[in-house]
Formats: sequence, structure tokens, C-alpha cells
Amino acid sequence: MNKQILLILSAFLLAVSAHAQEALFRAQNIISPEIHEDNSVTFRLFAPNAKSVQVTGDFLPTVKMDTPMGQMDGPGKAELTKDENGVWSLKIPTLGPELYNYSFIIDGFNTTDPSNPFLIRDVASATNIFIVGGGHADLFKTNDIAHGSVTRRWYDSPGLGMDRRITIYTPPGYEKSTETYPVLYLLHGAGGDEEAWINLGRTAQIMDNLIAQGKAKPMIVVMPNGNVIQDGAPGEGSKNFYKPQFMIPKTMDGTYEGAFSDIIKFVESNYRVKADKANRAIAGLSMGGYHTLHISRYHPNTFDYMGLFSAAIMPREDATGKVYSNFDETLKAQMDNGYKLYWIAIGKTDFLYKANQEYLEKLKGMNMPHEYVESEGGHTWRNWRVYLTQFAPRLFQ
Repeated sequence: MNKQILLILSAFLLAVSAHAQEALFRAQNIISPEIHEDNSVTFRLFAPNAKSVQVTGDFLPTVKMDTPMGQMDGPGKAELTKDENGVWSLKIPTLGPELYNYSFIIDGFNTTDPSNPFLIRDVASATNIFIVGGGHADLFKTNDIAHGSVTRRWYDSPGLGMDRRITIYTPPGYEKSTETYPVLYLLHGAGGDEEAWINLGRTAQIMDNLIAQGKAKPMIVVMPNGNVIQDGAPGEGSKNFYKPQFMIPKTMDGTYEGAFSDIIKFVESNYRVKADKANRAIAGLSMGGYHTLHISRYHPNTFDYMGLFSAAIMPREDATGKVYSNFDETLKAQMDNGYKLYWIAIGKTDFLYKANQEYLEKLKGMNMPHEYVESEGGHTWRNWRVYLTQFAPRLFQ
């Protein structure tokens, strides 16, 4: 190999090496977020040409925001400072145990952290996540214990005229066991789908940990898609890739509730379950709480356990289906049939707080047995994950 070729090759390798080092410095060589021993957290971003960088996340003081559901509390913002190397950083004081989400705002543009590959999608927004451990947050972690399985199945829904995708958690040991198990049907909120509870809600981790600690009975958890015009989540169904929407047609008009028996039939035909009222539970957040209220009332003697998490108890112009007729009579019939737990939980600053208080007064006026849990905070996954950790141990005892 002559000298000229060697010089050209050396120059090429130096250029490649410099580019590789730059890429390494831009991403993998920066730790963000860095969780310190005292549970303070440092965020970093390499953006030498940026004029301003902010972080926004649910660990910051809340601000009022306009949303499709009206004005609600949203995450605040905090400024990062740039050093001589073009790295922006901010250290947040000690945080309590929790799963947190955040994103960066670079010169007004909201984006994710390139140094953190861990993200969640909520409706059409993707944000980074991290966990500060301890207390209830340890239930959100994958720990060194026995694990259940999570599968995505397709079931035939004659009531909706299509095959549909569903997420199902089976407890540790299910595959090798001959036992039968109780079932929790766990419903998502508006803008969610069959991926919501497993991804945003950390259902598999919560159930694995509660079962390992002996705090919850081994159970199957069924997480359906409550959007009746979808056969699967955006990117997972026959419509393939499209932007998820917060509310879709026919979501809360009674169609889903009326066809819910298709889901129960599929589960009880394909899984080893205890197919009776005493071994069925149903719960949901926001829109899923609305669905829970009406499904449990419309399908009498089907569920012994009901959980309404920040339930969207509100009048709707499209709620004209048969499911919503004779509300008082069917609610009384549900009470007269008997059940083991009717559990309602909501945060003090939730925009649905007043509606839930009015519903509680209705139940009290009927002498309908129920339990009520009031927490801090608003209409957030931070509350709904905790509600699941509180509700699941009460089931099938």
C-alpha cells in the first residue's frame, strides 16, 4: 500500500473517529436524568447553539393549562444553565418516591431527552420517564421476583362486527399451573387504548410486586380497547400509523358497554378462570370509570367488585343508547343483587371532583354501600397507578 493511500485512509479514519466521538458526547456520554443518592435529580442536554433550554415535568409546581377537558393543572417549567462545553443542566432538589415524566423545551420547541431512551405515549404526546425509588414507587419497578406474562390477543366481537386487540396479564406460574384464576377487567381513559394501563399504568410491575408480597391474590388482568371504532391501538390495528386522538366517535354512547360481554366470553373461553360473579372485578380511570359504572349496572350479577378511579361521571349528549336508560332502577337492582366492594377514588383538585361528590351523595341517599378514597392531586396517572395498588389487594379475598 503506497504512502498516498495510507495518508488518505488515515484522514478518513480520523474523520470517522471524530464524528463517532461527537455522537458519543451528544448522547451516550451525557447522563440525564442522573438520580443522586439523596434523590435529587440532575437533567442535562448538549445543545451548544440553543438560546434557552427548559425542563417541564410533573415534579415541578403546577400551572393552569387549557385542555380538551377544560382548564386543568399542568406541569410547570424550570430553566437550565449552559456551561462552556454547550451542556445545559439543572439540579432538582430531593424528590419523593414516584414515577415521573418530563420533556425539554429548546427555544420554545418541546422535545424528548436524547440521553434517556425510556418514554411513554399518552394520547399523542411522548415524554421521558424515570423512577425515584422507595415506598409505593418500588411497586412500579421490575424487581427480582417471579413475573407474570403480558400478551396481546385478538378476539372476535360480534357486538362490534370486528376482531379486536386486547392486552392480558397472567400471573406468575400461570403457564405451568392447572389452577383457575379470578379476573380483573381494567379500563383506560379517553385517548387511551389497550396499551395504556400496561405502559402508563405499570400494571404488570404492580401486579407482580403485590402478588410476590402476598398483598394481592394471583389474578388475570384484562385490558381492553374502549374505542369501539378501533380494532387496535394506533400503530397496532388495521389503520396502522395515524395520530391518536383524545376523543373518538361512539366512545361514550353506550356501544362499548353494550358489547362488553364479548370480552368476557372470550376470556372465559380461552383462559383458566373462575367464571362467576365472586371472581370478576371491573375498574377504570376517567372514561374507564364511566364505563365501569355503566357496565356493572347494565350487566346485572356479573361483578362483585367495582372500582371508579376519577370517574368521568358527566351528562353527555351522545349518551342515548339503551345502556343509559332506567339508570336509577338498574343501579338499585345492582345494589339489591349484592356485591362485595364498590370503591370510588378521586384527587382533591381533579376537575371531576364535584361530579364525583354529587354521585357519592346519590349513593348515600340510596343507602348503597360504597367506599370512598380521597387523595391529593388531580386527573393524573400518578393517582391512578396508586389507586390500582390500593384496589387490587381488596379483590377476591
